[in-house]
Amino acid sequence: MSRSDRIQARSLGERLLGGLYLDLNRDYRNTVFVAGSGRSGTTWLSDVINYRREYRFIFEPFHPGRVGICRHFNSKQYLRPDDRREEFLAPARKILSGAVRSPWTDRFHRRFLARRRLIKDIRANLLLGWLRANFPGMPMVLLMRHPCAVAASRMALGWQDNLVETMRQQDLVAGFLRPMEAEIRAAKTPFERHVFLWCIDNYAPLMQLAEDEVHLVFYEDLIAHPERELSPLFAALGTDLDTTVYQKMKSPSPLSRKIAAHSSPNDWWRRIEKAELRRAVEILALFGLDHVYGEDPMPDAEAARAMMRSRAG
Repeated sequence: MSRSDRIQARSLGERLLGGLYLDLNRDYRNTVFVAGSGRSGTTWLSDVINYRREYRFIFEPFHPGRVGICRHFNSKQYLRPDDRREEFLAPARKILSGAVRSPWTDRFHRRFLARRRLIKDIRANLLLGWLRANFPGMPMVLLMRHPCAVAASRMALGWQDNLVETMRQQDLVAGFLRPMEAEIRAAKTPFERHVFLWCIDNYAPLMQLAEDEVHLVFYEDLIAHPERELSPLFAALGTDLDTTVYQKMKSPSPLSRKIAAHSSPNDWWRRIEKAELRRAVEILALFGLDHVYGEDPMPDAEAARAMMRSRAG
């Protein structure tokens, strides 16, 4: 058997194994929830967290086009924290307790026995406040990455935006977006629209959640200072770590196009125009997020935490 045949056989075996497992603890509090904007590195971060394959990995279960129990969700569903409608609570209970099974959600799972779950979803940022209110005690992680990096990656892949659908949610607009609504609806270029979507994705959870309710991770800081960033992350998840995690950080995620996909936090600089960068900062300023990310590729993590503290002020 050739090397290529062996690789294909191993890949097929792993895909088949993905649907063969025992999930031994259905308490939702044994689930870790990783959220972030699409193309921010959430799959890679999930791989790092699951570097010992201790978790059952559940991939993007709130995808309405892939997971039947969520077919009535918007592609970026927002729910007020006090929303108690069973049409949304029932699917969430099933997902968080591990009762959901499908080729889509199990596509990257590789462990037969699991007592904890790790859910990764790029469509759930706007649900985080609702999840915290209805499922307290579940560890949650929010990954943030520079909006220009996210927008550039999405456009390189030809992603279409869902800004119109997102803005149809009147509770979302009334709760967070009214002051900047006109600017959002006037966005024309794909770059502007993706940056606005990033702002909506991250502004809502920062305004809803306290510092002790979700663990913030910044992609750029994790790349630049892994030793400093990983210890508090794993502590927040109630688990320890060893040095083999750093080797895992060098591996690309299953969705990365290049081995070097996570080698530089500022490679997006080569893919956008200076005028686009200035426009991105103008958009960020509408939300007060220009204190978190600006023309510098590195974030100001304390500024994000200050935004979270301001909600109690």
